[in-house]
Amino acid sequence: MELKFIKKIIEALLFVCENPLTMKQVSEVLPEADSGEIRAALKELKEEYSDSNRGVQLFEIAGGHQFCTNPECGDYVKKLYKTRKVFRLSAPALETLAIIAYKQPVTRSEIEFIRGVNVDGVLKTLFDRDLVKEKGRKEVPGRPILFGTTEDFLQYFGLKSLQDLPALEDFAAEMELRREALEQRENTENTPGENLMEQAPTENPTEDPGEEEYQEANEDEETGKETVEETQTQHSGPAPENRQA
Repeated sequence: MELKFIKKIIEALLFVCENPLTMKQVSEVLPEADSGEIRAALKELKEEYSDSNRGVQLFEIAGGHQFCTNPECGDYVKKLYKTRKVFRLSAPALETLAIIAYKQPVTRSEIEFIRGVNVDGVLKTLFDRDLVKEKGRKEVPGRPILFGTTEDFLQYFGLKSLQDLPALEDFAAEMELRREALEQRENTENTPGENLMEQAPTENPTEDPGEEEYQEANEDEETGKETVEETQTQHSGPAPENRQA
């Protein structure tokens, strides 16, 4: 089978596929093509769509390939879909999800030990969003459930695999730089004998509000909640979807 024909078929499949297109799916559609020919066609397509001047690019996400809009076009795509509701994750949800992503498989009690709060409500919402799933049970007394991330998690954050997660050492270095910058600012602003930086009272919350933390996009704007929004848009047929790059 000619490579040009294989590439044409794969391009059409990518255009209509709502989720990342996997090698297995292509092989089922094109049993005449071997894995080497499919990979070669995908490689050529990726190179063709890698031009920064194009509005659509081909990304390898969550074990497959998917068309997404160029990040530079994100603001304009949002204008087209300004009435479309986009779900966002609150800061507590992102914290919980980050713990699961880096520590998986991890139990609920281990998550709560790190966060210092009850995470039942947050976990329920993450389950509802298909970002977290059960990954068996830990072989200890009580056999607690182990949690891990899903393929949808990789797709939502635009990751090829968990190996693409930023290294924790990078976060530690960034936090150290922020701490040094804060200390320098305090030393510059404070006069001798005065402490202008008052210590805020420490709160010890025991439970997250759960579902109340998660609002639709219009509610987030009204409350001013700190959230993360997808910036890339999937192009699947005539109605593209926003995707995080």
